[in-house]
Amino acid sequence: MSYQEAELVNQADLAKSRSELGSAFLRILGYFREDGDKAISAIEKAIRERSAVALVTPAHTLKGESAQFGAHRLSSMAERIEMVARRCVETREGPDELIEIVVGLRPCFTETMSLLDRDSNPLVARRPATFGRRGDAPQGFGRAI
Repeated sequence: MSYQEAELVNQADLAKSRSELGSAFLRILGYFREDGDKAISAIEKAIRERSAVALVTPAHTLKGESAQFGAHRLSSMAERIEMVARRCVETREGPDELIEIVVGLRPCFTETMSLLDRDSNPLVARRPATFGRRGDAPQGFGRAI
């Protein structure tokens, strides 16, 4: 499966991670935010410098940490970067074919973190989408006619 077809965040994997990490979940998610941002910055720098060697480690790190939270699309993108970068190192080629993926990495990370924050924040109120609409108010509530 290509990274374009990968699910942004797999809810079952996220729930499993939340369960396994327990009270440390939000702290570890914070580390992921910081580490992910650093890894993406390193990947962007490496692609600007056309350094396949410098792509491998941050892509590998991002791949594993993303997978821990069920962030399949981000993990798949990082895995593709890592694998192509390793091949480029072996064949002594430039990593130019990765430019498109690298450009999409930060927006994917931002979207992923928004979803993880929304689904993981205990302070976020979870209400039905129709909450507060007058037309959906039960009998006896809302405007008097």
